[in-house]
Amino acid sequence: MTVVGPFGLSVRDQALEADVQTGLAAVEAGLLDATKSEVPFITEAARHLVRAGGKRFRPLLVMLASQFGDPYAPGVVPSAVVVELTHLATLYHDDVMDEADVRRGVDSANARWGNSVAVLTGDFLFARASHILADLGPEAVRIQAEAFERLVTGQILETAGPRDGRDPVEHYLDVIGGKTGSLIAVSGRFGAMMSGADEGVVDILTQYGERLGVAFQLADDVLDIASDSHESGKTPGTDLREGIPTLPVLHVRAQAEAEGRAEDLELVALLDGDLTDDDRHAEALRLLRAHPALEQARRDTVRYAQEARAMLAPLPDCYAKAALEELCDAVVHRAG
Repeated sequence: MTVVGPFGLSVRDQALEADVQTGLAAVEAGLLDATKSEVPFITEAARHLVRAGGKRFRPLLVMLASQFGDPYAPGVVPSAVVVELTHLATLYHDDVMDEADVRRGVDSANARWGNSVAVLTGDFLFARASHILADLGPEAVRIQAEAFERLVTGQILETAGPRDGRDPVEHYLDVIGGKTGSLIAVSGRFGAMMSGADEGVVDILTQYGERLGVAFQLADDVLDIASDSHESGKTPGTDLREGIPTLPVLHVRAQAEAEGRAEDLELVALLDGDLTDDDRHAEALRLLRAHPALEQARRDTVRYAQEARAMLAPLPDCYAKAALEELCDAVVHRAG
């Protein structure tokens, strides 16, 4: 049993391990190649987050999904590079919108070079991803375009907030389905599609990726509140400090509105205040960690991970299927 990929995923078959490791190494080389420019400064900025590391969750899913066809097919690795480049590009833009100072344990690009460079570097990565995608055929271009539209729509919906009368929790789940689920769904779809897997398998792995992506984001939401370390690659409470709505906070607000308990209303008032103040921020974290809303968010994470696992049931039993099932467990484990 060998540990590969994010969260210490264990692969129980030497041949599968070799395929995954070889594929991920090729993706890493592809990322370095795709972020090289004739302008040295662009190369430095574009490789900033590549070199900072990361879980490479999406390329790993591409590699595992490709096992249901020909994992050595020529489009598998380039498609994994495309989804990771797209993900990296969104991180540059996210950090500008969130005014983040740290990403993956290093200075964010906007903190280091300013917002303009960060935005343009993200655009550069999108362009490079599109260049690679063009060689994968018109269907791949269409799939990626639809996913990117969903991703951007999710970001806009998050910025705009729920319309009047819309349940904020339902709105938020729609947001992360677009922002996170869409690209992870494409990872499963590309891996299966590029390997020549049957259409039914492609559909299963697409739906699996969508649900796993939502669970993945919800686990990050829980980590932002519950973690005392830098497990998420950011300082705990970062989203809280920046006023970014996450599921535990939304559950607190819903409970306060529905039940009107004094302690909940006081916590909401604290959350609505200035959380850039260290003492208020620490107090908000302490109260959220003790609040039932955090456990409710954990249960939501488990539910989506279980739905992802259930999608795999029709697939033939094999080591790749077992690894995909373990990814569901790993995501839940992150949420505690």
